[in-house]
Amino acid sequence: MLLLSLETSSPVCSVALHRLEDGSLIGQSELRLDKSHSTHLTVLIEQLLANTGHALADLAAVAVSDGPGSYTGLRIGGAAAKGLCFALDIPLVAVSTLQALATQVAVGTARPESWLYCPMLDARRTEVYAALYTHTGQEVLAPTPLLLDADTLAEQLAHHSVLFFGHGAAKFQALLGEHANAGFLAGIEPSAISVGQLAVAAYYRQEFQDVAYYEPFYLKEVYTTTPKAK
Repeated sequence: MLLLSLETSSPVCSVALHRLEDGSLIGQSELRLDKSHSTHLTVLIEQLLANTGHALADLAAVAVSDGPGSYTGLRIGGAAAKGLCFALDIPLVAVSTLQALATQVAVGTARPESWLYCPMLDARRTEVYAALYTHTGQEVLAPTPLLLDADTLAEQLAHHSVLFFGHGAAKFQALLGEHANAGFLAGIEPSAISVGQLAVAAYYRQEFQDVAYYEPFYLKEVYTTTPKAK
């Protein structure tokens, strides 16, 4: 039984294939090309299946990065996941983008129990989408929009060592400056691999979405404007 995972919340379009029996990674593919998700996601899925010798009929579930993140990217990933689940009559698993990102970093960190993990995704201007997790994935601060200044998360930093990462962390580093309890990692992007790792466990807990009514977790309302009449 196979699990296909999709990550489209960031400029990186990523897909991964895991074996549900043991959670092992079979293969993954990604494309680091901004605004390419709508035209390349299905191609990446087809190529991944072909390269690993599998077909859509082999899928037992689809997992999708649930957000927060890029509104357009999340819509594309959600629509693709729902389409596959409808067509194949298989369950849909939604995984928090921030929790998956924290898991991705924690598993590669020496002495992971020494840190709290704070993924930050850019939400424009001085705002980020952020959360705090322990190395085991326990939620310390639920996903929230944060307005950044030098005192952001001051209470947590006073009592814990916190590792910051994600494409919004650089903005906070510039405001915070040097801090004994803060560490920053550059170049960390969401990956379908960590989405799949969390989704395997969620599959066996039967934490499935209603495919007909599923919507990504945008965290904030999306504001749209109407073009001016000419």
